[in-house]
Amino acid sequence: MMNKYRTHNCSELKQTHAGETVSLSGWLHRKRDHGNLLFIDLRDHYGLTQCVVENNNKFFSILEKLRSESVLTIIGKVVKREKGTENFELPTGEIEVDVQSIKILSEAKDLPMPVFGEQDYPEDIRLKYRFLDLRREEMHKNIILRSKVVSFIRSEMLKLGFLEYQTPILTSSSPEGARDFLVPSRLNPGKFYALPQAPQQFKQLIMVSGFDKYFQIAPCFRDEDARADRSPGEFYQLDIEMSFVEQEDIFKVLEILMVNLFQKFSSKKVLNNKFPRIPYNEAMLKYGTDKPDLRNPLLINDITNIFTRDDVKFDIFKKLVKSGSIVRCIVTKKTKDKPRSFFDNIDKWSKEQGASGLAYFTLEKNEKISAKGPVGKFFSEDSLKEIMKITKAEVGDSLFLACGKINEIEKILSISRDKIAKDLNLINEDQFAFCWIVDYPMFELDEQTKKIKFSHNPFSMPQGEIEKLDFKDPLKIKAYQYDIVCNGVELSSGAIRNHVPELMYKLFSIAGYDKKKVEEKFSGMLNALSYGAPPHGGIAPGLDRIVMLLANEKNIREITLFPMNQNAQDLMMKAPSEVEPKQLKELSIKTDIKKD
Repeated sequence: MMNKYRTHNCSELKQTHAGETVSLSGWLHRKRDHGNLLFIDLRDHYGLTQCVVENNNKFFSILEKLRSESVLTIIGKVVKREKGTENFELPTGEIEVDVQSIKILSEAKDLPMPVFGEQDYPEDIRLKYRFLDLRREEMHKNIILRSKVVSFIRSEMLKLGFLEYQTPILTSSSPEGARDFLVPSRLNPGKFYALPQAPQQFKQLIMVSGFDKYFQIAPCFRDEDARADRSPGEFYQLDIEMSFVEQEDIFKVLEILMVNLFQKFSSKKVLNNKFPRIPYNEAMLKYGTDKPDLRNPLLINDITNIFTRDDVKFDIFKKLVKSGSIVRCIVTKKTKDKPRSFFDNIDKWSKEQGASGLAYFTLEKNEKISAKGPVGKFFSEDSLKEIMKITKAEVGDSLFLACGKINEIEKILSISRDKIAKDLNLINEDQFAFCWIVDYPMFELDEQTKKIKFSHNPFSMPQGEIEKLDFKDPLKIKAYQYDIVCNGVELSSGAIRNHVPELMYKLFSIAGYDKKKVEEKFSGMLNALSYGAPPHGGIAPGLDRIVMLLANEKNIREITLFPMNQNAQDLMMKAPSEVEPKQLKELSIKTDIKKD
Protein backbone atom coordinates (compact mmCIF):
# COMPACT_ATOMS: atom_id res chain seq x y z
CA MET A 1 0.00 0.00 0.00
CA MET A 2 1.40 3.44 -0.93
CA ASN A 3 2.19 5.84 1.92
CA LYS A 4 -0.21 8.78 1.58
CA TYR A 5 2.48 11.31 2.51
CA ARG A 6 5.39 10.39 0.28
CA THR A 7 6.75 8.08 -2.36
CA HIS A 8 10.30 9.42 -1.88
CA ASN A 9 12.18 11.53 0.65
CA CYS A 10 13.60 14.94 -0.23
CA SER A 11 17.11 13.75 -1.04
CA GLU A 12 16.24 10.74 -3.23
CA LEU A 13 15.14 12.04 -6.63
CA LYS A 14 17.67 11.89 -9.48
CA GLN A 15 17.61 12.25 -13.28
CA THR A 16 16.59 8.59 -13.51
CA HIS A 17 13.22 9.55 -11.93
CA ALA A 18 12.44 12.08 -14.70
CA GLY A 19 8.88 11.67 -15.96
CA GLU A 20 7.64 9.96 -12.77
CA THR A 21 4.79 11.39 -10.70
CA VAL A 22 5.90 11.51 -7.06
CA SER A 23 4.67 12.74 -3.70
CA LEU A 24 6.93 14.48 -1.20
CA SER A 25 6.21 15.77 2.30
CA GLY A 26 8.20 18.23 4.35
CA TRP A 27 8.67 21.80 5.50
CA LEU A 28 8.53 24.81 3.23
CA HIS A 29 12.19 25.77 3.57
CA ARG A 30 12.20 28.87 1.37
CA LYS A 31 10.46 30.47 -1.62
CA ARG A 32 11.81 32.40 -4.59
CA ASP A 33 9.18 34.33 -6.55
CA HIS A 34 10.18 35.02 -10.18
CA GLY A 35 6.81 36.57 -11.10
CA ASN A 36 5.53 33.93 -13.49
CA LEU A 37 7.29 31.12 -11.61
CA LEU A 38 7.46 30.29 -7.91
CA PHE A 39 10.34 28.09 -6.75
CA ILE A 40 9.95 26.22 -3.47
CA ASP A 41 12.61 24.29 -1.56
CA LEU A 42 10.86 21.47 0.29
CA ARG A 43 12.91 20.08 3.20
CA ASP A 44 12.67 16.94 5.29
CA HIS A 45 15.13 15.12 7.57
CA TYR A 46 17.02 13.77 4.54
CA GLY A 47 17.50 16.85 2.36
CA LEU A 48 15.99 19.37 -0.06
CA THR A 49 14.06 19.13 -3.31
CA GLN A 50 13.28 22.13 -5.52
CA CYS A 51 9.64 22.33 -6.62
CA VAL A 52 8.30 24.76 -9.21
CA VAL A 53 4.81 26.25 -9.73
CA GLU A 54 3.71 28.35 -12.72
CA ASN A 55 1.47 31.36 -12.13
CA ASN A 56 -1.41 29.76 -14.06
CA ASN A 57 -1.42 26.86 -11.56
CA LYS A 58 -4.35 27.11 -9.10
CA PHE A 59 -1.94 26.39 -6.19
CA PHE A 60 0.32 29.36 -7.08
CA SER A 61 -1.57 31.91 -4.93
CA ILE A 62 -1.85 29.46 -1.99
CA LEU A 63 1.89 28.78 -1.96
CA GLU A 64 2.68 32.46 -2.51
CA LYS A 65 0.93 33.32 0.77
CA LEU A 66 2.05 30.27 2.77
CA ARG A 67 4.61 31.02 5.49
CA SER A 68 8.01 29.35 5.71
CA GLU A 69 8.16 26.20 7.86
CA SER A 70 4.57 25.20 7.09
CA VAL A 71 4.32 21.45 6.48
CA LEU A 72 2.85 20.23 3.21
CA THR A 73 2.56 17.32 0.81
CA ILE A 74 3.39 18.03 -2.83
CA ILE A 75 2.43 15.78 -5.73
CA GLY A 76 4.12 16.50 -9.02
CA LYS A 77 6.14 15.35 -11.98
CA VAL A 78 9.94 14.98 -11.86
CA VAL A 79 11.64 16.98 -14.63
CA LYS A 80 15.30 17.55 -15.48
CA ARG A 81 16.52 21.04 -14.77
CA GLU A 82 17.60 23.12 -17.74
CA LYS A 83 21.33 23.11 -18.45
CA GLY A 84 23.09 25.78 -16.38
CA THR A 85 20.42 25.81 -13.66
CA GLU A 86 21.59 22.64 -11.87
CA ASN A 87 22.78 22.77 -8.27
CA PHE A 88 25.49 20.13 -7.99
CA GLU A 89 25.87 20.70 -4.23
CA LEU A 90 22.50 18.97 -3.71
CA PRO A 91 21.87 15.24 -4.35
CA THR A 92 18.61 16.36 -6.01
CA GLY A 93 20.22 19.30 -7.81
CA GLU A 94 19.75 17.99 -11.35
CA ILE A 95 15.94 17.72 -11.15
CA GLU A 96 12.92 19.65 -9.92
CA VAL A 97 9.31 18.71 -9.27
CA ASP A 98 6.61 20.38 -11.35
CA VAL A 99 3.80 20.84 -8.80
CA GLN A 100 0.43 19.32 -9.70
CA SER A 101 -1.26 19.47 -6.29
CA ILE A 102 -0.51 20.37 -2.69
CA LYS A 103 -2.01 19.58 0.67
CA ILE A 104 -1.21 21.77 3.67
CA LEU A 105 -0.68 19.47 6.66
CA SER A 106 0.25 22.12 9.24
CA GLU A 107 0.44 25.89 8.80
CA ALA A 108 3.27 27.74 10.58
CA LYS A 109 2.85 31.02 12.46
CA ASP A 110 5.31 33.89 11.94
CA LEU A 111 8.70 32.56 12.98
CA PRO A 112 10.51 33.96 16.05
CA MET A 113 13.79 32.99 14.35
CA PRO A 114 14.67 31.92 10.79
CA VAL A 115 15.46 28.33 9.88
CA PHE A 116 16.87 29.11 6.43
CA GLY A 117 20.42 30.41 6.66
CA GLU A 118 22.94 29.86 9.44
CA GLN A 119 23.16 33.36 10.91
CA ASP A 120 23.82 33.72 14.63
CA TYR A 121 20.79 34.29 16.80
CA PRO A 122 20.54 35.13 20.53
CA GLU A 123 20.97 31.99 22.62
CA ASP A 124 17.83 32.54 24.72
CA ILE A 125 15.69 32.59 21.54
CA ARG A 126 17.47 29.53 20.16
CA LEU A 127 16.89 27.55 23.37
CA LYS A 128 13.29 28.67 23.84
CA TYR A 129 12.47 27.61 20.27
CA ARG A 130 14.92 24.71 20.16
CA PHE A 131 12.59 22.70 17.89
CA LEU A 132 13.11 25.43 15.25
CA ASP A 133 16.82 25.73 15.95
CA LEU A 134 17.23 21.98 15.40
CA ARG A 135 15.71 22.29 11.92
CA ARG A 136 18.70 24.39 10.84
CA GLU A 137 21.15 22.48 8.67
CA GLU A 138 24.24 22.66 10.89
CA MET A 139 22.38 21.80 14.08
CA HIS A 140 20.55 18.94 12.35
CA LYS A 141 23.87 17.55 11.07
CA ASN A 142 25.45 17.77 14.53
CA ILE A 143 22.66 15.79 16.20
CA ILE A 144 22.73 13.13 13.45
CA LEU A 145 26.51 12.94 13.90
CA ARG A 146 26.03 12.43 17.64
CA SER A 147 23.59 9.57 17.03
CA LYS A 148 25.96 7.89 14.56
CA VAL A 149 28.90 8.27 16.96
CA VAL A 150 26.95 6.57 19.76
CA SER A 151 25.93 3.69 17.46
CA PHE A 152 29.50 3.28 16.21
CA ILE A 153 30.92 3.26 19.75
CA ARG A 154 28.43 0.57 20.77
CA SER A 155 29.35 -1.68 17.85
CA GLU A 156 33.11 -1.15 18.39
CA MET A 157 32.89 -1.92 22.11
CA LEU A 158 31.02 -5.15 21.40
CA LYS A 159 33.73 -6.10 18.87
CA LEU A 160 36.33 -5.48 21.58
CA GLY A 161 34.60 -8.00 23.85
CA PHE A 162 32.69 -5.59 26.11
CA LEU A 163 29.09 -5.97 27.25
CA GLU A 164 26.77 -3.07 28.07
CA TYR A 165 25.10 -3.00 31.48
CA GLN A 166 22.77 -0.33 32.91
CA THR A 167 23.52 1.05 36.36
CA PRO A 168 20.92 2.71 38.67
CA ILE A 169 19.80 6.29 38.22
CA LEU A 170 18.38 6.58 41.75
CA THR A 171 21.25 6.04 44.17
CA SER A 172 22.72 7.39 47.41
CA SER A 173 24.21 10.84 47.85
CA SER A 174 27.98 11.16 47.55
CA PRO A 175 29.89 13.65 49.70
CA GLU A 176 32.68 13.91 47.10
CA GLY A 177 32.91 15.95 43.88
CA ALA A 178 30.19 18.32 42.67
CA ARG A 179 26.80 18.92 44.26
CA ASP A 180 24.25 16.14 43.89
CA PHE A 181 20.80 16.44 42.40
CA LEU A 182 18.50 15.09 45.13
CA VAL A 183 15.23 13.22 44.65
CA PRO A 184 12.84 12.93 47.63
CA SER A 185 11.53 9.47 48.54
CA ARG A 186 7.75 9.32 49.05
CA LEU A 187 7.94 5.90 50.71
CA ASN A 188 10.80 6.94 53.01
CA PRO A 189 9.80 10.40 54.30
CA GLY A 190 12.69 12.79 54.95
CA LYS A 191 15.12 10.67 52.93
CA PHE A 192 16.51 11.38 49.47
CA TYR A 193 17.99 9.57 46.52
CA ALA A 194 20.71 11.25 44.47
CA LEU A 195 21.11 11.13 40.71
CA PRO A 196 24.55 9.62 39.95
CA GLN A 197 27.41 12.03 39.29
CA ALA A 198 28.96 9.03 37.53
CA PRO A 199 28.44 5.26 37.80
CA GLN A 200 31.89 4.95 39.45
CA GLN A 201 31.06 2.73 42.41
CA PHE A 202 28.55 0.65 40.45
CA LYS A 203 30.99 -0.10 37.64
CA GLN A 204 33.60 -1.21 40.17
CA LEU A 205 30.97 -3.40 41.83
CA ILE A 206 30.22 -4.96 38.42
CA MET A 207 33.89 -6.05 38.32
CA VAL A 208 33.69 -7.36 41.89
CA SER A 209 30.57 -9.29 40.79
CA GLY A 210 32.66 -11.24 38.29
CA PHE A 211 31.81 -9.54 34.98
CA ASP A 212 34.96 -8.90 32.99
CA LYS A 213 34.48 -5.99 30.55
CA TYR A 214 31.75 -3.38 31.09
CA PHE A 215 30.70 -0.34 29.11
CA GLN A 216 27.74 1.99 29.13
CA ILE A 217 26.74 5.21 27.39
CA ALA A 218 26.03 6.59 30.83
CA PRO A 219 24.06 9.68 31.83
CA CYS A 220 25.72 11.64 34.64
CA PHE A 221 24.18 14.39 36.76
CA ARG A 222 26.13 17.15 38.48
CA ASP A 223 24.74 20.35 39.94
CA GLU A 224 27.59 22.56 38.77
CA ASP A 225 27.98 25.75 36.77
CA ALA A 226 27.93 25.66 32.98
CA ARG A 227 31.00 26.13 30.79
CA ALA A 228 31.46 26.04 27.05
CA ASP A 229 32.53 22.38 27.26
CA ARG A 230 30.26 21.34 30.14
CA SER A 231 26.48 21.27 30.37
CA PRO A 232 24.84 22.31 33.62
CA GLY A 233 22.93 19.38 35.03
CA GLU A 234 23.53 16.38 32.82
CA PHE A 235 26.01 14.96 30.35
CA TYR A 236 26.91 11.58 28.85
CA GLN A 237 30.10 9.57 29.03
CA LEU A 238 31.40 6.34 27.58
CA ASP A 239 31.87 4.49 30.85
CA ILE A 240 34.40 1.61 30.74
CA GLU A 241 35.75 -0.82 33.36
CA MET A 242 37.89 -3.94 32.92
CA SER A 243 39.11 -6.70 35.27
CA PHE A 244 42.60 -8.21 35.53
CA VAL A 245 44.18 -5.33 33.61
CA GLU A 246 47.13 -3.01 33.82
CA GLN A 247 47.23 0.58 32.63
CA GLU A 248 48.48 -0.37 29.15
CA ASP A 249 45.51 -2.72 28.56
CA ILE A 250 43.11 0.21 29.00
CA PHE A 251 45.27 2.42 26.77
CA LYS A 252 45.18 -0.18 24.02
CA VAL A 253 41.36 -0.40 24.04
CA LEU A 254 40.95 3.40 23.99
CA GLU A 255 43.53 3.87 21.23
CA ILE A 256 41.80 1.35 18.96
CA LEU A 257 38.42 2.93 19.66
CA MET A 258 39.48 6.58 19.28
CA VAL A 259 41.53 6.04 16.11
CA ASN A 260 38.65 4.12 14.46
CA LEU A 261 36.06 6.65 15.66
CA PHE A 262 37.92 9.79 14.61
CA GLN A 263 38.95 8.32 11.25
CA LYS A 264 35.36 7.24 10.59
CA PHE A 265 33.72 10.59 11.33
CA SER A 266 36.32 13.16 10.29
CA SER A 267 38.57 13.83 7.33
CA LYS A 268 41.22 15.19 9.70
CA LYS A 269 44.33 13.10 10.29
CA VAL A 270 44.86 11.26 13.60
CA LEU A 271 48.57 11.94 14.26
CA ASN A 272 49.50 8.71 16.07
CA ASN A 273 47.82 5.31 16.33
CA LYS A 274 49.73 4.79 19.58
CA PHE A 275 49.29 7.93 21.66
CA PRO A 276 52.36 9.49 23.34
CA ARG A 277 52.61 8.84 27.10
CA ILE A 278 53.69 12.03 28.86
CA PRO A 279 54.48 11.96 32.60
CA TYR A 280 52.56 14.62 34.54
CA ASN A 281 55.70 16.45 35.73
CA GLU A 282 57.07 16.56 32.18
CA ALA A 283 53.74 17.91 30.85
CA MET A 284 53.70 20.70 33.44
CA LEU A 285 57.28 21.68 32.56
CA LYS A 286 57.06 21.47 28.75
CA TYR A 287 53.49 22.70 28.25
CA GLY A 288 52.49 24.34 31.55
CA THR A 289 49.36 22.17 31.65
CA ASP A 290 48.24 18.55 31.86
CA LYS A 291 45.96 19.19 28.85
CA PRO A 292 48.56 19.96 26.15
CA ASP A 293 47.70 20.60 22.52
CA LEU A 294 50.40 18.58 20.76
CA ARG A 295 49.63 20.21 17.41
CA ASN A 296 51.48 23.19 18.89
CA PRO A 297 55.27 22.73 18.42
CA LEU A 298 56.25 25.38 21.01
CA LEU A 299 57.87 24.08 24.22
CA ILE A 300 58.56 25.66 27.60
CA ASN A 301 62.06 25.46 29.14
CA ASP A 302 63.28 26.17 32.66
CA ILE A 303 66.20 28.63 32.70
CA THR A 304 66.09 29.61 36.40
CA ASN A 305 69.79 28.74 36.95
CA ILE A 306 70.84 31.33 34.33
CA PHE A 307 69.77 34.04 36.79
CA THR A 308 72.28 32.92 39.42
CA ARG A 309 75.15 33.88 37.07
CA ASP A 310 77.26 37.00 37.71
CA ASP A 311 77.30 37.89 33.99
CA VAL A 312 73.49 38.24 33.87
CA LYS A 313 72.47 41.75 35.00
CA PHE A 314 68.68 41.33 34.82
CA ASP A 315 68.29 42.41 38.46
CA ILE A 316 64.46 42.23 38.72
CA PHE A 317 64.45 38.52 37.81
CA LYS A 318 67.62 37.82 39.85
CA LYS A 319 66.04 39.19 43.04
CA LEU A 320 62.86 37.17 42.45
CA VAL A 321 64.88 33.99 41.85
CA LYS A 322 66.77 34.55 45.12
CA SER A 323 63.43 34.68 46.95
CA GLY A 324 62.24 31.36 45.44
CA SER A 325 60.75 32.30 42.05
CA ILE A 326 61.51 30.38 38.86
CA VAL A 327 62.12 31.53 35.28
CA ARG A 328 60.78 29.67 32.26
CA CYS A 329 60.68 30.62 28.61
CA ILE A 330 59.12 29.86 25.23
CA VAL A 331 61.34 29.83 22.11
CA THR A 332 59.81 30.91 18.78
CA LYS A 333 61.75 29.81 15.71
CA LYS A 334 63.02 32.26 13.06
CA THR A 335 61.10 35.29 14.32
CA LYS A 336 63.96 37.82 14.03
CA ASP A 337 62.13 39.70 11.26
CA LYS A 338 58.87 40.08 13.22
CA PRO A 339 58.07 43.74 13.97
CA ARG A 340 58.45 45.10 17.50
CA SER A 341 54.64 45.36 17.69
CA PHE A 342 54.33 41.54 17.51
CA PHE A 343 56.39 41.12 20.69
CA ASP A 344 54.83 44.10 22.48
CA ASN A 345 51.32 42.81 21.74
CA ILE A 346 52.15 39.43 23.34
CA ASP A 347 53.55 41.24 26.40
CA LYS A 348 50.46 43.49 26.61
CA TRP A 349 48.11 40.49 26.17
CA SER A 350 49.85 38.59 29.01
CA LYS A 351 49.28 41.57 31.35
CA GLU A 352 45.59 41.53 30.40
CA GLN A 353 45.54 37.88 31.57
CA GLY A 354 46.68 38.99 35.04
CA ALA A 355 50.41 38.25 34.62
CA SER A 356 53.20 40.76 35.24
CA GLY A 357 54.13 40.55 31.56
CA LEU A 358 56.53 38.62 29.36
CA ALA A 359 60.10 39.81 28.85
CA TYR A 360 61.53 39.04 25.42
CA PHE A 361 64.61 39.19 23.23
CA THR A 362 65.79 37.87 19.84
CA LEU A 363 69.13 36.11 19.34
CA GLU A 364 71.51 37.78 16.86
CA LYS A 365 75.04 37.24 15.64
CA ASN A 366 77.32 39.83 14.14
CA GLU A 367 80.85 39.40 15.46
CA LYS A 368 79.44 37.63 18.50
CA ILE A 369 76.12 36.35 19.78
CA SER A 370 73.94 39.05 21.32
CA ALA A 371 70.28 39.67 22.15
CA LYS A 372 68.07 42.34 20.59
CA GLY A 373 65.05 43.59 22.52
CA PRO A 374 64.16 45.47 25.73
CA VAL A 375 66.00 43.05 28.06
CA GLY A 376 68.66 41.75 25.65
CA LYS A 377 71.38 44.05 27.01
CA PHE A 378 71.28 42.29 30.40
CA PHE A 379 72.74 39.04 29.02
CA SER A 380 76.41 38.30 28.24
CA GLU A 381 77.42 36.22 25.24
CA ASP A 382 78.30 33.27 27.50
CA SER A 383 74.93 33.38 29.26
CA LEU A 384 73.15 33.50 25.90
CA LYS A 385 75.14 30.49 24.70
CA GLU A 386 74.08 28.63 27.85
CA ILE A 387 70.42 29.58 27.22
CA MET A 388 70.77 28.35 23.63
CA LYS A 389 72.19 25.05 24.91
CA ILE A 390 69.32 24.52 27.39
CA THR A 391 66.51 25.56 25.02
CA LYS A 392 68.00 24.45 21.66
CA ALA A 393 67.40 28.03 20.46
CA GLU A 394 69.36 29.29 17.44
CA VAL A 395 70.37 32.67 16.07
CA GLY A 396 67.24 34.29 14.61
CA ASP A 397 64.96 32.75 17.26
CA SER A 398 63.19 34.77 19.96
CA LEU A 399 62.52 33.98 23.63
CA PHE A 400 59.60 35.03 25.83
CA LEU A 401 60.46 34.88 29.54
CA ALA A 402 58.26 34.76 32.65
CA CYS A 403 59.34 34.87 36.29
CA GLY A 404 57.31 34.05 39.38
CA LYS A 405 55.92 31.25 41.54
CA ILE A 406 55.62 27.90 39.75
CA ASN A 407 51.78 27.87 39.61
CA GLU A 408 51.65 31.39 38.14
CA ILE A 409 54.36 30.60 35.57
CA GLU A 410 52.73 27.36 34.47
CA LYS A 411 49.40 29.15 34.00
CA ILE A 412 50.65 32.15 32.01
CA LEU A 413 53.11 30.21 29.82
CA SER A 414 50.50 27.54 29.05
CA ILE A 415 48.04 30.09 27.65
CA SER A 416 50.89 32.16 26.10
CA ARG A 417 52.08 29.04 24.27
CA ASP A 418 48.62 28.71 22.68
CA LYS A 419 48.33 32.44 21.96
CA ILE A 420 51.78 32.73 20.33
CA ALA A 421 51.21 29.57 18.23
CA LYS A 422 47.90 30.96 16.95
CA ASP A 423 49.47 34.35 16.16
CA LEU A 424 52.27 32.59 14.25
CA ASN A 425 49.78 30.24 12.54
CA LEU A 426 51.60 27.15 13.82
CA ILE A 427 48.55 24.98 14.64
CA ASN A 428 47.45 22.51 11.98
CA GLU A 429 43.65 22.52 12.26
CA ASP A 430 43.43 19.36 10.12
CA GLN A 431 44.90 17.10 12.79
CA PHE A 432 43.81 15.28 15.94
CA ALA A 433 46.74 14.94 18.36
CA PHE A 434 45.95 12.55 21.21
CA CYS A 435 48.15 11.85 24.22
CA TRP A 436 48.06 10.18 27.61
CA ILE A 437 49.15 12.11 30.70
CA VAL A 438 50.47 9.52 33.16
CA ASP A 439 52.27 9.22 36.52
CA TYR A 440 50.13 11.66 38.47
CA PRO A 441 51.24 12.21 42.06
CA MET A 442 49.02 10.38 44.56
CA PHE A 443 49.16 13.31 47.00
CA GLU A 444 49.84 17.05 46.97
CA LEU A 445 50.30 19.77 49.54
CA ASP A 446 47.29 22.02 50.13
CA GLU A 447 48.65 25.58 49.78
CA GLN A 448 46.17 27.01 52.28
CA THR A 449 46.23 24.39 55.05
CA LYS A 450 49.75 23.02 54.32
CA LYS A 451 48.27 19.55 54.84
CA ILE A 452 48.63 16.58 52.49
CA LYS A 453 45.58 15.79 50.37
CA PHE A 454 44.73 13.50 47.44
CA SER A 455 45.75 15.18 44.19
CA HIS A 456 43.49 13.30 41.77
CA ASN A 457 41.43 10.20 42.61
CA PRO A 458 41.60 8.74 46.14
CA PHE A 459 40.59 5.26 44.94
CA SER A 460 43.57 4.83 42.59
CA MET A 461 46.27 2.21 42.99
CA PRO A 462 49.68 3.63 43.92
CA GLN A 463 52.60 2.66 41.69
CA GLY A 464 55.23 0.22 42.91
CA GLU A 465 55.22 -2.82 45.13
CA ILE A 466 52.88 -2.24 48.08
CA GLU A 467 55.43 -3.60 50.59
CA LYS A 468 58.09 -1.16 49.37
CA LEU A 469 56.00 2.05 49.24
CA ASP A 470 57.55 4.93 51.21
CA PHE A 471 54.60 6.20 53.21
CA LYS A 472 56.95 8.54 55.14
CA ASP A 473 57.44 10.64 51.98
CA PRO A 474 53.92 10.45 50.43
CA LEU A 475 54.49 13.37 48.00
CA LYS A 476 56.82 11.08 46.03
CA ILE A 477 54.19 8.34 45.59
CA LYS A 478 52.89 8.18 42.03
CA ALA A 479 49.51 6.67 41.12
CA TYR A 480 48.19 4.62 38.23
CA GLN A 481 46.07 7.57 37.15
CA TYR A 482 45.90 8.87 33.61
CA ASP A 483 44.12 11.44 31.45
CA ILE A 484 43.38 11.15 27.74
CA VAL A 485 43.75 14.49 25.94
CA CYS A 486 43.03 15.52 22.34
CA ASN A 487 43.99 18.92 20.85
CA GLY A 488 44.20 20.44 24.33
CA VAL A 489 40.81 19.05 25.42
CA GLU A 490 40.70 16.61 28.32
CA LEU A 491 38.35 13.81 27.29
CA SER A 492 38.60 11.80 30.49
CA SER A 493 40.47 10.83 33.61
CA GLY A 494 40.89 7.18 34.52
CA ALA A 495 42.75 4.92 36.90
CA ILE A 496 43.68 1.44 37.96
CA ARG A 497 41.57 1.09 41.09
CA ASN A 498 42.78 0.28 44.57
CA HIS A 499 41.14 -3.10 45.30
CA VAL A 500 42.98 -3.73 48.60
CA PRO A 501 41.02 -2.43 51.68
CA GLU A 502 44.06 -2.36 54.00
CA LEU A 503 45.99 -0.21 51.52
CA MET A 504 42.98 2.07 51.14
CA TYR A 505 42.88 2.70 54.90
CA LYS A 506 46.60 3.51 54.85
CA LEU A 507 46.35 5.98 51.94
CA PHE A 508 43.32 7.71 53.42
CA SER A 509 45.08 8.04 56.79
CA ILE A 510 47.88 10.01 55.05
CA ALA A 511 45.21 12.43 53.78
CA GLY A 512 43.80 12.82 57.32
CA TYR A 513 40.91 10.30 57.30
CA ASP A 514 40.77 7.84 60.20
CA LYS A 515 39.46 4.29 59.72
CA LYS A 516 36.04 5.11 61.18
CA LYS A 517 35.53 8.04 58.80
CA VAL A 518 36.54 5.96 55.76
CA GLU A 519 34.10 3.22 56.77
CA GLU A 520 31.30 5.76 57.26
CA LYS A 521 31.77 7.27 53.83
CA PHE A 522 32.63 4.22 51.73
CA SER A 523 31.17 1.25 53.60
CA GLY A 524 29.48 -0.26 50.52
CA MET A 525 32.64 -0.27 48.44
CA LEU A 526 34.89 -1.48 51.28
CA ASN A 527 32.45 -4.27 52.12
CA ALA A 528 32.43 -5.47 48.50
CA LEU A 529 36.24 -5.34 48.21
CA SER A 530 36.61 -7.47 51.36
CA TYR A 531 34.94 -10.48 49.68
CA GLY A 532 37.50 -11.02 46.92
CA ALA A 533 37.99 -8.29 44.33
CA PRO A 534 39.94 -8.54 41.06
CA PRO A 535 42.51 -5.92 40.10
CA HIS A 536 40.51 -3.60 37.85
CA GLY A 537 40.58 -0.22 36.17
CA GLY A 538 38.75 1.98 33.76
CA ILE A 539 38.07 5.33 32.18
CA ALA A 540 35.05 7.34 31.00
CA PRO A 541 35.60 9.64 27.98
CA GLY A 542 33.03 12.43 27.70
CA LEU A 543 30.72 11.77 24.77
CA ASP A 544 29.81 15.46 24.45
CA ARG A 545 33.45 16.53 24.12
CA ILE A 546 34.17 13.79 21.57
CA VAL A 547 31.27 14.99 19.39
CA MET A 548 32.36 18.63 19.85
CA LEU A 549 35.79 17.76 18.43
CA LEU A 550 34.32 15.79 15.52
CA ALA A 551 31.77 18.51 14.71
CA ASN A 552 34.42 21.24 15.14
CA GLU A 553 32.21 23.07 17.63
CA LYS A 554 33.39 25.15 20.59
CA ASN A 555 30.18 25.02 22.65
CA ILE A 556 28.52 21.91 24.04
CA ARG A 557 25.05 23.32 23.33
CA GLU A 558 25.74 22.97 19.59
CA ILE A 559 25.87 19.17 19.84
CA THR A 560 23.14 18.57 22.47
CA LEU A 561 19.49 18.06 21.53
CA PHE A 562 17.78 19.98 24.33
CA PRO A 563 20.39 21.76 26.47
CA MET A 564 19.80 24.09 29.40
CA ASN A 565 21.05 27.67 29.49
CA GLN A 566 23.89 28.99 31.65
CA ASN A 567 21.54 29.21 34.63
CA ALA A 568 20.53 25.53 34.36
CA GLN A 569 17.09 26.42 32.98
CA ASP A 570 15.23 24.68 30.16
CA LEU A 571 13.62 27.69 28.47
CA MET A 572 11.54 25.52 26.15
CA MET A 573 9.90 23.29 28.79
CA LYS A 574 10.16 25.94 31.54
CA ALA A 575 12.13 23.79 33.95
CA PRO A 576 12.83 23.93 36.81
CA SER A 577 9.32 24.93 37.84
CA GLU A 578 7.25 25.21 40.97
CA VAL A 579 5.07 22.22 41.86
CA GLU A 580 1.67 21.89 43.48
CA PRO A 581 1.55 22.04 47.31
CA LYS A 582 -0.19 18.64 47.18
CA GLN A 583 2.91 17.09 45.57
CA LEU A 584 5.20 18.57 48.22
CA LYS A 585 2.93 17.28 51.00
CA GLU A 586 3.03 13.75 49.51
CA LEU A 587 6.82 13.92 49.66
CA SER A 588 6.91 15.34 53.23
CA ILE A 589 8.67 18.48 51.98
CA LYS A 590 8.22 22.06 53.14
CA THR A 591 9.90 24.87 51.25
CA ASP A 592 11.55 27.70 53.12
CA ILE A 593 12.14 30.32 50.44
CA LYS A 594 12.25 33.91 51.62
CA LYS A 595 10.32 36.23 49.33
CA ASP A 596 11.97 39.56 48.51
